[in-house]
Amino acid sequence: MDTSSPREAPAVRIRGLRKQYARVAAVDGIDLDIPHGETFALLGPNGAGKSTTIEILEGYRLRTAGEVSVLGVDPARGGLDWKSRLGIVLQSGTESGAMTVREQLAHFAGLYPRSRDVDEVVAAVGLEEKARTRVAKLSGGQRRRLDVALGIIGQPELLFLDEPTTGFDPEARREFWDLIRSLKRDGTTILLTTHYLDEAEQLGDRAGIIIGGKLVDVGRVHELGGAEARVPIVRWTDPDGTPRESRTERPAEFVASVARDCGGEPADLEVIRPSLEDIYLDLVRASGAEIIDTEEALA
Repeated sequence: MDTSSPREAPAVRIRGLRKQYARVAAVDGIDLDIPHGETFALLGPNGAGKSTTIEILEGYRLRTAGEVSVLGVDPARGGLDWKSRLGIVLQSGTESGAMTVREQLAHFAGLYPRSRDVDEVVAAVGLEEKARTRVAKLSGGQRRRLDVALGIIGQPELLFLDEPTTGFDPEARREFWDLIRSLKRDGTTILLTTHYLDEAEQLGDRAGIIIGGKLVDVGRVHELGGAEARVPIVRWTDPDGTPRESRTERPAEFVASVARDCGGEPADLEVIRPSLEDIYLDLVRASGAEIIDTEEALA
């Protein structure tokens, strides 16, 4: 029996999670803990099982097997009290275009037992100048800010962010990142799904990579893939035209050695320090997993 207090237990605890459809396992045996106050990025290609996993944690989808606890509650049995402790920002918003920004937020604030101050939230997402503007008149980036505002108005303990900056320009993305960092400083636990790996690097304390319904790697963002995956790669072309490649912990010394052997600087010389994107793509290629379209599986 788990005798730890709710705050000592992880915000999210998953053991052996499975979601089986008629022909495929969309989620196939995931184990994961997310501590309180952590920002965790869940990464993976389309159809890998990210959305199914998140929907199970949010209580929108029932699991086939396994144990799941979110803020100390089984999502399959979570009531209104539990749901009021969550904030959910979906890929597409459902806000009413006929209301103003402030009216929409005030309406949602009334649904929660301990909501944030509406004007403070408007300021936090940078919509002060648009507070009296009807939602239908907002730009795409401004609507996305409103989505986040609606997600945090209830002062959630756990915030789900599903592809939050899709369609943002670079400046808007960086402003959004600042907002997420401020929520983290307030102690909010954040579960982020994103296709932008630089976003995962900027915001995530840890990340997990899910492929083919399995969690193939979990760790601090700068440690994913292990030490070997981050060893620099030296690429060059020999004088006879043969392309060459080698990994080395000492790229400067190695390049000097290659130059001596080639009688001068070799052609097409480059030193590559693998990024998170490189490591992520290597893991996807190495897995050889079939990428399942969940909607197709349900057909």
